[in-house]
Amino acid sequence: MSPHLPVTANEIARAAIDAAEAGAAIIHLHARNPDDGSPSPRAEDFMAFLPRIKQSTKAVVNITTGGSHTMTLEERMEAAKRAQPEVCSLNMGPLIFDYTAAGKRVDHWKYEWEKPYVDGSYDRVMYNTNYYIERILREIGEAFGTRFEFECYDIGHLYTLAHFADRGLAKPPFFIQGIFGVLGGVGPDVRNLAHMVTVADGLFGDDYYLSAFAAGRHQIPFCTQSALLGGNVRVGLEDSLYLEKGRLAQSNAEQVVRIRTILEALGHEIANPDEARDMLELKGGDNVAF
Repeated sequence: MSPHLPVTANEIARAAIDAAEAGAAIIHLHARNPDDGSPSPRAEDFMAFLPRIKQSTKAVVNITTGGSHTMTLEERMEAAKRAQPEVCSLNMGPLIFDYTAAGKRVDHWKYEWEKPYVDGSYDRVMYNTNYYIERILREIGEAFGTRFEFECYDIGHLYTLAHFADRGLAKPPFFIQGIFGVLGGVGPDVRNLAHMVTVADGLFGDDYYLSAFAAGRHQIPFCTQSALLGGNVRVGLEDSLYLEKGRLAQSNAEQVVRIRTILEALGHEIANPDEARDMLELKGGDNVAF
């Protein structure tokens, strides 16, 4: 749906490096099948770009364990088990993840897999049971010292995180990523963000860092609201293809520059990668497997 989305290993590496140079402290990564751009869980596709990113930046690498709603749990863990990164994303509960409305605006599809993949989101659930979550926490977190970006698409996901924290499987400081505006999750209303902060304060006290974003056209305004509430921000083409109304973002870096400009104008300081490592108590870039 955008010609600017990086697909090949070279494109993904270049996009990640550019985002880091623009000021991103953490780079969240998915992989693609280089032949047709479809989502790929294969470790070999991740390893085609991970070493280059590490060699070229100091940014923290954050690998998805969400992948795609068409992937099995074993597939979703494959790359993280191979790369043993400092951070992985972890969806904190099942979710209806419906983006069929976006597909209705597309007149021409580049690949045969795209339209049925998008249309199929109307009848699929992003499957994250407590069994799935526990296995990821044990097999990646405990096994490799990897920490997590806990992706919370609803308020109930905070309580799931608290459950695993009570069991000692998730350890502070918690890096909570509030995700708003996906059909099936919490809506992109700043009152919902304020409520998420209130609930997280009650559950985790001072033992967490909040980051938040909203999908699509709400991306930049919602990130700004997150910062105003004392939180952190995430931008990128995974979350919105646009820089502003009617204008496609040409890169992830362009979005990083936009939100950084806004936040610095408001008097906020942008953390560098080493500061992010200290905040989240990460194991360090020398202790990964790529």
